[in-house]
Parts: sequence; C-alpha cells; structure tokens
Amino acid sequence: MNIYAGLDLGSTTGKVVLIDDEKKILGWSIVPAVGGPEKTAARARTEAFLKAGLPQDTPVAYLTATGYGRNSFQQKNEEISEISCHALGAHELAPSVRTIVDIGGQDCKVISINSRGRVMDFQMNDRCSAGTGRFFEVIARVLGISLTELSENALKSSNPSPISKQCSVFAESEVISLVNQDVPLPDICAGVTESIARRIKGMIYKVGLEEDLALTGGCAQNKALALALERHLGVKLARLSENPQIMGAFGAAIFALEHSKAAA
Repeated sequence: MNIYAGLDLGSTTGKVVLIDDEKKILGWSIVPAVGGPEKTAARARTEAFLKAGLPQDTPVAYLTATGYGRNSFQQKNEEISEISCHALGAHELAPSVRTIVDIGGQDCKVISINSRGRVMDFQMNDRCSAGTGRFFEVIARVLGISLTELSENALKSSNPSPISKQCSVFAESEVISLVNQDVPLPDICAGVTESIARRIKGMIYKVGLEEDLALTGGCAQNKALALALERHLGVKLARLSENPQIMGAFGAAIFALEHSKAAA
C-alpha cells in the first residue's frame, strides 16, 4: 500500500492527512502552529501516523504542502495553493458543491469550483481580520468566553444586537460598549455572528452563489455562523463527512496521489 500525504501549514494550525491509493483517509491530525513550519509539520506528521496506526518510519510516496507555511517547509515533493487544495478536498467529499467558503485563522476565501473540483474564481479577504477566526478570537477574549461558548450563546439569542462596524478594532470597541450597557451575552454573540455572516455574504455574491455551498476551515464548525449564513443566503449548506478543518490537507493529499501517478 502506498501512502500519500497532504500537509497544510496554516497561520494558527498545522494539519496532515494520510490517504491510500483509493483516496481513503488513513489518519489525520490538527496541531497548533508553534515553533515554525518544520516543527509544526513534524508534530502533525507524528500524530497523523499514530491515528492511522502506522509506524513512524513508514515511507510516504509523495507529499504536497499547502497553506501559509508551505514555502518554508523543505521536505515536500511540491506545493500547491490552499485555494486549490480546499476546492479539491471539499469536492471529493461532496461532488455537488460548487461554492466553498474557507474561513481560516487570518483570512476568508470564497471559491467557485467546477464539476471536477477545480477553481474557477475566488475572492479573498486577507487585509482585515473581520470575518476570520482571528476576529472570533478577539471578541471571545473581550467577552471572557471560549469560541465554543461564543457559538453556543449566539444560538440562544432571538434578538441579536446590531454590530455596525466592519473593522475588527472598531467592532471590539462596539462589543465592549454593549457589555457596559448590560446587553445580554447571547444577543452580543449573535450580533457578532450576524455581522460576520453579512460580510461573508457580500464576498459570496462577488463570486456568484452557485449551489451547493460548503464551509471549510476551522470556523466551519461554528454552528451559529453556519445557520446565520443559511438564513442570509436562503440555502442549505452541504455537510462534509470529515472535519472541515482538514479539507486543505485532504485536497493536498489527493493532489499528491494524482501527481505521483502521473509521474510514474
């Protein structure tokens, strides 16, 4: 059995996915991005092999790297943009998907793909943290709660408090003001979630909404955000059978398999 690996070195986490010749996921990992790309990759690789039940010295036939740190990682066969990798990974699990929203730690991408999982167009917000995982982290810290609690509280609200500022710095000040006005925590959390959903909606319409639509990246697990997007867009989101945070690494692993076969 040949092993193919996809490595996604993101801004906040490193992910590794291992697959076989049939594209079956054998093991995967998500670890914090600490100590530089090489150390993050080593930890992610070790954990993925442990989960796969494979010896650590098992050879990898081909490794594709993606994400912010891909240029700094030397032990790779090739590197491919995370946009292409998220597209291919989501397509493999949900072939009907034509629009992907990848919400990472430092940016948000809206990707339009064709029936083969290849990128047709995309929009990316990488100059402002609004609409990214970083934005959620900042607000959660201000409120003194975890990211999970932020989502859970937002789901409890029937009266989201309006958040008018798009800039994360000004939005943070706005949230502090709402706290000082004794606005209920669920309403603040819901207001923050609604503001992000509106921003992402605008990005989606710039690319053009085509169903089905899927969320990938770490923030895809935020149930309140997923429901808010469904309300704003009037569509149901496609459900991925694997953790949406590993889609970039999964797509990279599929590219590794395809390109290894093509070179043989």
